[in-house]
Amino acid sequence: MRLVMLGPPGAGKGTQARKLSAHFNVPQLSTGDMLRAAVSSGSPVGLAAKSVIDSGGLVGDKIVIDCVQERLSHDDARRGFILDGFPRTVAQAKSLDSMLGPGKRSLSTVIELLVDEELLAQRIERRAGEAIANGETPRSDDNIETMRKRLAAYRESTEVLSNFYYNQGRLVRIDGMRDVDQVTADIFEALS
Repeated sequence: MRLVMLGPPGAGKGTQARKLSAHFNVPQLSTGDMLRAAVSSGSPVGLAAKSVIDSGGLVGDKIVIDCVQERLSHDDARRGFILDGFPRTVAQAKSLDSMLGPGKRSLSTVIELLVDEELLAQRIERRAGEAIANGETPRSDDNIETMRKRLAAYRESTEVLSNFYYNQGRLVRIDGMRDVDQVTADIFEALS
């Protein structure tokens, strides 16, 4: 199983990727998590990404591609993976195809979660509120102003991926507005 999860910020990609990861026993590779870890560690990649992440922008292709390429080289990703947050641009998608190599490990499917933008704002607010209620610090990008910037960046560059993968016959669109378990069931049905 080599799967890409597409969708705007807050669509539920991470939630669904975790469920699929557990079911298929392959790692969930979240570029957001990888970049946040790099920021926390103070690594050069983290320092380069921090200001972009905090402002709600998309980290440049080179940094993200290098991060993903390194992670895909780990043993646990050799038999499969679920990419959450990558690719976000057609250039990243083409780099992913190159990383996987012709005939070696091609993508199985690309799942796109479709969600209404007003619901996304509610989900981001709820996620930040839950973090605070649990005594945690909310993610730096979990606020409405940053979310709106991320949505604009998503519409500008990432939505083009839908057409890219659709034209390759790999895209499956799923209604992400439904209950979490129903979305999971819809994804399993699409994968069967």
